[in-house]
Amino acid sequence: MQAYEEDGLVNKKTNLQVPESSGPRHDDAAATVLPTGDRTLDVLFNGQLRILQSRKGYRFSLDAVLLATFASPRGADKVVDLGAGSGVVSLILAKLYPNLAVTGLEIQETMVACAQKSARLNQLERRVTILHGDVRRIAKVLPPGGADLVVCNPPYRKPTSGRISPNTEKQIARHEVKASLGDFLGAGAYLLRAKGRMAVSYPAVRTVDLLATMRQANIEPKRLRMVHSFAGAEASLVLVEGTKGGRTGIEVLAPLVIYEKGKRYSAEVASILAGAPQTVSRLGSRVPR
Repeated sequence: MQAYEEDGLVNKKTNLQVPESSGPRHDDAAATVLPTGDRTLDVLFNGQLRILQSRKGYRFSLDAVLLATFASPRGADKVVDLGAGSGVVSLILAKLYPNLAVTGLEIQETMVACAQKSARLNQLERRVTILHGDVRRIAKVLPPGGADLVVCNPPYRKPTSGRISPNTEKQIARHEVKASLGDFLGAGAYLLRAKGRMAVSYPAVRTVDLLATMRQANIEPKRLRMVHSFAGAEASLVLVEGTKGGRTGIEVLAPLVIYEKGKRYSAEVASILAGAPQTVSRLGSRVPR
């Protein structure tokens, strides 16, 4: 992933490191950044997708890209992205799947504005709608039962755990100060049709919390994949997709390893970042839905 200054769009490249990202997630998905004012224009998929985001506030990282490519949309699904942030997951899904209609919901107005502009920059505004709203009041924003797929990269820290950033964007994105994991999963269950699916990324250390809360929300975990920085390292991230009202039984996919020796991206991650079609993370579950 690269980044360019917002005004020039595709010129004046530089090799600055991307600013601090979201925590226990891989924060080097951007190779270059050229800040201009308070925003940068980052590119994915070898320049095919452009994402406008805050220079000093919350910035998306590799976990968002992995979530988008792990989710399993089908045909002309209606998709909702909860806590859409800069809109990166919504935009990736719309780019990879031309028949999808994606609605992103985000509580921070500044991020909503960036995501809406990114949709226009990528000429995806007809299929990507970004709304300002609160997942805790989901019924005031969207109707029930209308989504085939919900995706979510929720805040991962309790309100009182860890250092709370003084930056509001980072604080809301990382800590459950505006909504809890249960709030996000409850909103997903409200939005999904019967047998609809919800895909979530979360820190591996909180896998049990995620699976238990999904069941409480009547979203049965059906596919799970652990993400590791290096082969042999502990998992840092978990990707889980569940089915609303699904039967028990889960498919545990092969682990995803981010880096090879020398901190080069693995072949699979390099393929993901190039926008190539994926196969392993798209395997249909062999257990009953």
